[in-house]
Amino acid sequence: MGITLKRQLNDSEKQIILERHGRICFATGHAIPTEDKVHFDHIKAYSLGGPSELDNIAPMCEFHNKAKGMLPLEDYRIRLRLEAFFERGDRLTLRDLLKYLNEEGDIHRFGESVAAELRVRTIKLSNHLLNEEYPVQQCPRTGWRYFYGNLPIEILNSDDDDDANTGLQPRYLIFDKVFEMFRHFQTYPVLQPSMGRLFGDKILLFDGQHKAAALLWNGRKTFECKIYIDPDVRVLNQANISAHDKFAQTRFFSSIMILKLGNQFGKDFDEYRNREDIQTKSELGFLEFLEQKDASLTRAERNRRFRSYLYNSILEDESNMIKGLISVSNRSSNEQPITIDMLSKSIFSCFLNSDPVSDDMLSDKYKRETEFKNLLVLINQIYDLALCSWNAKAAPNDQNQIKLARLFSSKAIMAWCELFKDAVCAKLEIHDSDEKSKPFYRDMSDAEFARIKAILERLFQWQMWKSPRNSEIDTVIAGSKSAVKEWFRSKGLTTGFLMGADI
Repeated sequence: MGITLKRQLNDSEKQIILERHGRICFATGHAIPTEDKVHFDHIKAYSLGGPSELDNIAPMCEFHNKAKGMLPLEDYRIRLRLEAFFERGDRLTLRDLLKYLNEEGDIHRFGESVAAELRVRTIKLSNHLLNEEYPVQQCPRTGWRYFYGNLPIEILNSDDDDDANTGLQPRYLIFDKVFEMFRHFQTYPVLQPSMGRLFGDKILLFDGQHKAAALLWNGRKTFECKIYIDPDVRVLNQANISAHDKFAQTRFFSSIMILKLGNQFGKDFDEYRNREDIQTKSELGFLEFLEQKDASLTRAERNRRFRSYLYNSILEDESNMIKGLISVSNRSSNEQPITIDMLSKSIFSCFLNSDPVSDDMLSDKYKRETEFKNLLVLINQIYDLALCSWNAKAAPNDQNQIKLARLFSSKAIMAWCELFKDAVCAKLEIHDSDEKSKPFYRDMSDAEFARIKAILERLFQWQMWKSPRNSEIDTVIAGSKSAVKEWFRSKGLTTGFLMGADI
């Protein structure tokens, strides 16, 4: 029987714990220096049923014991490991987590092939680890067959995009959601299964990856799943996107939706461009082609996918220097100050022609790729002149960081971008209303971009950006775009100033 923990451990009890664990911090496994104080804490919280015995006590360094706050030690250790996992990137899925846990030794295999034998009313799954049979059901609406089963992690994987196929996994993992669900499942049951499909000899999950991730961190090795056997993948993908976007309590992050729809749309676009039975190809023609291919999409949905494709073509370009500063969530942060919403209502709204054009794709008149390149030049100029010095760890009174935070606040960038566009069009002598609606849908010279850069330099050198902290500008840029724009003009940030006139 373990020794009951009293209000305070005595020296002999502390020695017993140190002999069991070593002078090692339980949080991360690092050695505690001999000159540092050793703290002791419950591994499993007493409030969650953890016994108040020495078997449930572990040593900790002072730093981690204070940093964990009110978290149970066991949960804090998982949180630290989760943080280490999420440091790998900001577009991580269940597949990335499975790879990580495999490397760490928490699981030994995942995503292995399985032989599926479909019988009259059952399906049999077999490999060197599994030999099980499951009842098959049929969807009354679509006729698709599916089965439910508790499936081992060894045969499961995430339904991600790869080089040959578009996956159905619509989200990236979110740190807070995984950790909160990890703690939730310590007490509560799983109410709904994860969903997936049988694809060749693989079982791929496309719904419930946060649930599966949270269960994995809780040590779960089998998962309740609903698996479609023979779905129409295109219809299933559309249903999945709608379920996560239109009908979800938590809507898609804008950036994820753009990546997902843009990627899928791009593959349809490539199919259209490679068709040999269509004489003249255009963007408008493509949308008509898409309507015939998938009548379930409304015109608004097709146009939305087209805009997502345009945005994605720029955002995901390897030469885009601000890519790492664009948030994968709907909110900006110190590390990623730019959101998709900000870009769509500023730079893209002002300089990207988001309407499909009727120009023949094989003619010199078609300038979409040129427009992409022009936008990237502009974006990279903004990076070189300002965002390259963004410092998420700057001190609160760092003057340059205060200036940049103002420049790239949501309403400010929307307001100054409209003034900037007017100056660019005037400087490049673009006066026709149709040309002004798509100013970069044309060939542009280095000399023209030099003029644009000069306008940007004037914009970023405007004296009000350098106002002391908590000045009037900080109150103004929290207001509406129209109010911000009017205030900018009243303080001298006008089209004339941007073109070189004195204030």
